[in-house]
Amino acid sequence: MSETVVVVVPDADILASTVAARLVVKIIDAQAVHGTASVVLTGGRVAAKVLRSVRELPAAAAIDWSRVDLWWGDERFLPAGDPDRNETQAREALLDKLPLTPSRIHAMPASDGPDGDDARAAAARYATELAAVAASTGFDAESPVVTSGAAGALPRFDVLMLGVGEDGHIASLFPGHPVLAETGTTAATFDSPKPPPTRVTLTVPTIQSADEVWLIAAGPDKATPIGRVLSGGDLPAAHAKGVSKTLWLLDQAAAADRP
Repeated sequence: MSETVVVVVPDADILASTVAARLVVKIIDAQAVHGTASVVLTGGRVAAKVLRSVRELPAAAAIDWSRVDLWWGDERFLPAGDPDRNETQAREALLDKLPLTPSRIHAMPASDGPDGDDARAAAARYATELAAVAASTGFDAESPVVTSGAAGALPRFDVLMLGVGEDGHIASLFPGHPVLAETGTTAATFDSPKPPPTRVTLTVPTIQSADEVWLIAAGPDKATPIGRVLSGGDLPAAHAKGVSKTLWLLDQAAAADRP
């Protein structure tokens, strides 16, 4: 049965180190059970701090980084290497310093990639990659598989991390947007209220397939939407639930309005 846990720490720096420590342990545990670990990364200031904090943890040496699959929850549809891409920020913060297997770094397509500026095709390409990895690795009997939509199945996600926006959005799923109702595994969105307007994102069903979903937020501008969600409000973040655990990791400012 899935559980929801709220963890509150004093400030954003402590939050980053707390999330990093939990992430390292989660990866170690997943590799002990499965031999591999699969993590969905998020973007934003706190996410970059988390990844930098991972580098500082002695326990990270216990991870076999060559057997870690990395995915992204969403991406700004910009050229490869653009500093605003979540992939670029993650590489600079941590990934380029690790002995990762290149084929296990599953970056979302860029706007100068094989599909050019066709974001729908880019989203479909990522869905195909998700399904291909799922097919090549097989399925854990205890892991859920999303089969809705044209893309087919999903691989196991041990942990899927999400930031929470000032409007309660997660990934690139914004309040009132039709993409919230998408039943495939990925989607393109063209009218994001935050720049850039065109993005590629995982959908709600894909997010809900993860074993654990972690919602990470810091700062007073996040307090109102988080308070609404934890009180039962219907914002996009309310739909982010893990199969075994939903973990809210907040600093005190972001948690100020929680019930």
